[in-house]
Amino acid sequence: MNRDAFFRLTDRLVSGLRGPEVLFARLGTEDSGFVRLSRNRVRQAGNVHHAALGLTLIDGRRQVDGDCDLCGDFDSDTASAGRLLERLREHLAHVPDDPYLTFSETPSESERVLGADLPADAEAIACLTGLAEGLDLVGIWAGGDLGEGLASSLGHRHWHQSSSFNLDWSCYLDRDKAVKGSYSGFDWRPEALAERLDRQRPLLEIMRRPERRIAPGGYRAYLAPAAVQELMDMLAWGGFGLKDHRTRQTPLLALAEQQQRLHPSLSIVEEHARGLASGFTPEGFVKPRAVPLIEAGHFGRCLVDARSAGEYGETVNASAEYPESLAMAPGDLDPDRIAERLGTGLYIGNLWYCNWSDRNACRITGMTRFGSFWVENGEPVAPVAVMRFDDSLYRLLGDRLEGLTSERELILSAETYDGRSTDSYLLPGALVGEIALAL
Repeated sequence: MNRDAFFRLTDRLVSGLRGPEVLFARLGTEDSGFVRLSRNRVRQAGNVHHAALGLTLIDGRRQVDGDCDLCGDFDSDTASAGRLLERLREHLAHVPDDPYLTFSETPSESERVLGADLPADAEAIACLTGLAEGLDLVGIWAGGDLGEGLASSLGHRHWHQSSSFNLDWSCYLDRDKAVKGSYSGFDWRPEALAERLDRQRPLLEIMRRPERRIAPGGYRAYLAPAAVQELMDMLAWGGFGLKDHRTRQTPLLALAEQQQRLHPSLSIVEEHARGLASGFTPEGFVKPRAVPLIEAGHFGRCLVDARSAGEYGETVNASAEYPESLAMAPGDLDPDRIAERLGTGLYIGNLWYCNWSDRNACRITGMTRFGSFWVENGEPVAPVAVMRFDDSLYRLLGDRLEGLTSERELILSAETYDGRSTDSYLLPGALVGEIALAL
């Protein structure tokens, strides 16, 4: 179902509303190709073509939601949507008032189409397997189009469509010895993929050397963008939502109350104007282009969804109270000279199994993972045995942060649980003076 058909279907539904009923309709579409690889060969390939309609029926302070799949035939889809609307009307009579019901009563319109230069699935996989010849590559390719629409009986008309690809892989040497890589974005460039794979080959050769086991303690370290993403995922878990702050459950409470601060070079923004997520909320609110979350080491603003806005009397600025298009400001470190700047210490390519060890102190524990090396005098010399870290972000991103790379990596979420995720990150790598390894 395309934009015009969705708006036409909504008009049909609106014409059947009764009295003071208000209707919000949401459309989600996906046309994606997926390929799974093992040992650098295709093991599974397929396509997803899906469209789903979600309806919210409101009468006074009562609301009820429902959804149905669409088949692509307008008359059949209209009939299915009509039956769904009738079921919602039946249920609406039996639900209580919602004290935090909040929706935009001001009509608004928008249209955003993010084009991309995407190869056919077969072309992308042929390129990958050719460049990775001789490597034990395991991974997944996902690419195609995502669409999101919103319309209401109040006059809202919004459409968002994007095309992107996401290639996520690991090159294995033996058992759990591997180097992880990814390449995602909107414009496919084989030379960029080749550069990433070329960087992995010498690291795999270092992986063949005897594993270095280091004692628990504090070590100088470089965190690659993929490792920084894990830290950002932890911050997203209650760090920026208004409700978490008002109920004092946020791990960043000390930062928000100015009892702690992060490094002055650290700025984090939710960039609604960038990425795959739409610029409108399911309740009809238009998101601002950006929301500053951390500004020069100080807490900025909270993310506020419609329910929290209704509960606390704030302005809606997000669909949900976690980042969907997070970006960290770059620094001035040359990414090609990171090992030299690190000197002697840990190069951490990825982190894994992260969790809060002391939420009130913003303290995280987790494991080092793929592509972690011991560096001596600016040269990677040995793979490092898996280690557990346990440290506070007030240290790692505060007084222990020495610098951020001048180049940032675009990382698209590889989650596909309920369709391809539209979450994205734009992140530099981070050099820290010390990270605490527990065991």
